[in-house]
Amino acid sequence: MRVIFAGSPVFAVPCLQRLLSSAHEIVSVVTQPDRPAGRGLKLKACPVKEFALERGIEVHTPEKFNTRSFREVLSGLKPDLMVVVAYGKIFRRRALALPRLGCVNLHASLLPGYRGVAPANWAIMKGETETGVTTIFMDEGIDTGDMILSRPTPIAEDETAGELLERLALIGADVMAETCDLIAEGKAGRTVQDEGLANYAPKLSRDDRQIRWELPALAVHNHIRGVTPWPGAVTFIRDRPVKVKASRLAQALPGATGVAGGEPGAAVGEPGAAVGEPGATVGGSPGRVIDIDSDRGVLVLCGSGAIWLPVLQAEGRKASAGADFARGFRLKVGDGFGHKTE
Repeated sequence: MRVIFAGSPVFAVPCLQRLLSSAHEIVSVVTQPDRPAGRGLKLKACPVKEFALERGIEVHTPEKFNTRSFREVLSGLKPDLMVVVAYGKIFRRRALALPRLGCVNLHASLLPGYRGVAPANWAIMKGETETGVTTIFMDEGIDTGDMILSRPTPIAEDETAGELLERLALIGADVMAETCDLIAEGKAGRTVQDEGLANYAPKLSRDDRQIRWELPALAVHNHIRGVTPWPGAVTFIRDRPVKVKASRLAQALPGATGVAGGEPGAAVGEPGAAVGEPGATVGGSPGRVIDIDSDRGVLVLCGSGAIWLPVLQAEGRKASAGADFARGFRLKVGDGFGHKTE
């Protein structure tokens, strides 16, 4: 088949690479225009454009995708299929109808769960233990088209959104290659999505960075993982912002007789005293530092349970091990992380 590939971020690169080694012909790549990036705000090409140009593939970077003039450009390529992976543009009806066999999309979730631009992030933040990828025939909705193939994968306890997306990109590359083969052979099935099972995964923003220590430890841990590496998890100490680069659930608190990750039955100090409840020997306000360990980092109390922060980064400094951060920042047990004081 003659295939147009539309994609932009690094997540899309493995799929393009995989299709280049398939029996199908990539006749052109469509991607986002160069954007200002870095401190100097110099124009920078997206990863898909860089990859395509290195391999001598024709690249188009329209500011507006659904114009008549650009549809004529695509029509002149006589595509059989368009493969779309995190391109970042909405396809209107006339654009969807251009390829002879339609447009297919690779989505980083097990649809209909977590439609939208940040499915891996929200799957982690919602505490899911499994996700995957799905290929669909595109329609004018957001990730609402008929499903073709899907492949599940477990989410590891400490896996961040960035790490998960790296794995999903590789899984997705194989699934999309198989999808293209099925379409070329006329064997691609269609499964209508169950609207009652759909969730929405909106784009993250800098407003999603702040850690809410009053939540249970598991929820705090999932939030940190879900916003790593972007927009990044942030808390404050002495009104100074601190980036939390990683977290680990604490299995027990100092002096505790049970698990401290927010699970029922976690106890501190006196028998039957739950984490953070009156009577617990290890308590105080959520966000309080309750231990500093040379290997595990800084232990912080949550609404229930606690988490270790093994890597922290103060504003204007490099990331460092939790214990090193505590030493350099003169952080001690009893200090508290929290919101910035207005």
